[in-house]
Amino acid sequence: MAQLIKLQDYVSRYETDLYRYPSQFVRLKKQQWEKMKQHWENGEIPPVPPVKEESDEEKNSMKEKLFSLFKKKDAEEEEDPVPQQSDEEIQFEVDANQDIHSEEELKLSFLDLVFDFQLRWASSTITEKSYVDNSYHYDERLRYLLQRFPDNIFVMYNPVLKIKNAPVELETILITPTGIWCLTFLEFEEGTAYIGSGERFWVKKWGDMESKVLNPLIGLKRMERIVHQIIKFAGVELPIYQAVISRNGYIDYPQSPVGIQFLDKRIHQEWFQQQRSSSSPIKSVQLKAAQAIMEYCQTTSFKRLQWEETVSDENHG
Repeated sequence: MAQLIKLQDYVSRYETDLYRYPSQFVRLKKQQWEKMKQHWENGEIPPVPPVKEESDEEKNSMKEKLFSLFKKKDAEEEEDPVPQQSDEEIQFEVDANQDIHSEEELKLSFLDLVFDFQLRWASSTITEKSYVDNSYHYDERLRYLLQRFPDNIFVMYNPVLKIKNAPVELETILITPTGIWCLTFLEFEEGTAYIGSGERFWVKKWGDMESKVLNPLIGLKRMERIVHQIIKFAGVELPIYQAVISRNGYIDYPQSPVGIQFLDKRIHQEWFQQQRSSSSPIKSVQLKAAQAIMEYCQTTSFKRLQWEETVSDENHG
């Protein structure tokens, strides 16, 4: 699974220690999958309870109390001077409402658990939290990026960067061991055709209907310019690629500008497999690039309650 290092302007674990959390994520994911698989093989996943209508509040409460995979801290983590996250934050909980019949179903369930776990890491630290827009929990595009790309890819999704004291929201940035991808998505109804041009709007055709959509290259080029300036200033040498993704449509741009790839329904799968097949480990230049961009990211968060109380007690002590 790709690693969500920045989501909008939420506080992220990765911004507190980008050189530590990527390897910790990979290790935790591997440990938890092995434990979950072992429990399932031993028939220790809890049985399905009687079906009854429940409120969202009851469901959330139940999930908190559900069977948890016990954690294991290896010697390296024990000696790590950085404060460890609490039990609740590193455990993947198996939802007892799921009746799992095969290892494939178990994998899908596990991917969903890790997705929720990643949202938590991308919106909280030991001491701070951010309010997460509920839509991200159901964001198909975000799931596609996280669940289908490998561990060695870092994802910035709708990051808000502060450029010359003004907040600028970008779209999707993938930081891989071999390059940085600036991505914009152009996806509406299945089979839609887009006619590209240098104008402000492109023509969108679906069946007998024709309308206009904002030229996606406007935001894409701005994103590439900003990323290019940041990594150049940081002395990072990684190629930057630009692409428009349309997994369910077709893009026709006869005289398209050089340096921009159009990954529509015809060629998206080929590009996707190339990204998935990369077995390169996380590289120092990749971490340096991510760190450089992260330093320009805006963060909006609040202190966790227990930390507020601790600070208050110390001030009154």
